[in-house]
Amino acid sequence: MAAHKVILDESEMPTHWYNIVADMPNPPAPPMGPDGKPVGPEQMLQIFSMPILEQEMSAERWIAIPEPVREIYRLWRPSPLCRAERLEKALGTPAKIYYKNESVSPAGSHKPNSAVAQAYFNKQAGIKRMTTETGAGQWGSSLAFAAQMFEIELRIYMVKVSYEQKPFRRSMMQTWGAEVLASPTNLTQAGRNALARDPNNPGSLGLAISEAVEEAAGREDTKYGLGSVLNHVLLHQTVIGLEAKKQFEKINVYPDMIFAPCGGGSNFAGVAFPFFADKAAGKKVRLVAVEPSSCPTLTKGHYAYDYGDESGYTPIMLMYTLGHDFMPPSIHAGGLRYHGDSPLVSQLLKEGFIEALAVPQVATFAAGVQFARAEGIIPAPESNHAIRAVIDEALNCKKTGEPKVLFFNLSGHGHFDMASYDRYLAGKLEDYDYPEAEIAAALDRLPKLG
Repeated sequence: MAAHKVILDESEMPTHWYNIVADMPNPPAPPMGPDGKPVGPEQMLQIFSMPILEQEMSAERWIAIPEPVREIYRLWRPSPLCRAERLEKALGTPAKIYYKNESVSPAGSHKPNSAVAQAYFNKQAGIKRMTTETGAGQWGSSLAFAAQMFEIELRIYMVKVSYEQKPFRRSMMQTWGAEVLASPTNLTQAGRNALARDPNNPGSLGLAISEAVEEAAGREDTKYGLGSVLNHVLLHQTVIGLEAKKQFEKINVYPDMIFAPCGGGSNFAGVAFPFFADKAAGKKVRLVAVEPSSCPTLTKGHYAYDYGDESGYTPIMLMYTLGHDFMPPSIHAGGLRYHGDSPLVSQLLKEGFIEALAVPQVATFAAGVQFARAEGIIPAPESNHAIRAVIDEALNCKKTGEPKVLFFNLSGHGHFDMASYDRYLAGKLEDYDYPEAEIAAALDRLPKLG
């Protein structure tokens, strides 16, 4: 019988992150200012420390992982590569299903891979205080954990709907020493403006980013930490795919298709980018980003320059977007409620190197429950999106008889998401229609450059 888990020794953990920019056929488009000119380093330094900015702008293929970062990684890394044989059997599929179990981190998700790195580099730059945002709480709890490791003070703006849905994520962040606020707040101009428009505003990731960025830009002692979207975050996450490649080599297996949830892009990039070089060299591997049908950035968004936040504090980036002030429905996969997407992921999709598909909320929970009953792990709602796509592909293999190797990133566990599972099990979870009129209106308000 094949091994259920492929385990790497700590000594086999990657020593470098992989920077996909070095292998992209076309260089990434630069971030722009409202004047239509590329944003200079001095503007970015208002919110990011110099080491972070250097990584953001780098085109080097390999960037060394500092030993203090690897030392903390060793608390849970390398993470296991698992074969989902019980799920295969339940589906009656000839496909082989593998998943990378990123739920084993202290915060329960893949997010500490970048949080630890960001906390370290900010500490090296002499930063004593950081701000950030969080949707589902995965990123906030990860940066809270990392900030505690490096003795950095942290304030987290948590999207209000998630703040209310996920009180134990909030407790987790506070246990690690962070201050957590429900966004929108009355502490920032962005928050006050949003509350003036709608006192019951449920918040969004774009709005929480605005609040965190506004505060960081307004204080000399504070820098901002972002959980997805930008190049340096995607870079740090490639430790997932790099480990997976080594693990597949050990069992002489190579995936035909790779799936990951996609909100801002760090989850997808982390698992898929290290396989991109193989694809570019002619290897037949399909890289599939899976998003909610109610917030279908990659599948129905426009490829245009837009702000990364709601209030227009961030640089303007070329990406797939639903419009920076689009307020997504209050779905339970809070980490996927983002109007835009990583410029790198967006460019690869635009150029035809990766694929994207959207799945409805109720079907993703059905997939998560099926996975939990077969494999024992209750997945995060975000991870359920990839599981839905994998199950659908495995069932397709059942029809065609193809023994494909399907690989996905189990990006986190759902232990703090049981209220969402309660709603699903009680039949109260609903699908949200793609709000075409609202998105069309938001797209009309895209920034006009120059």
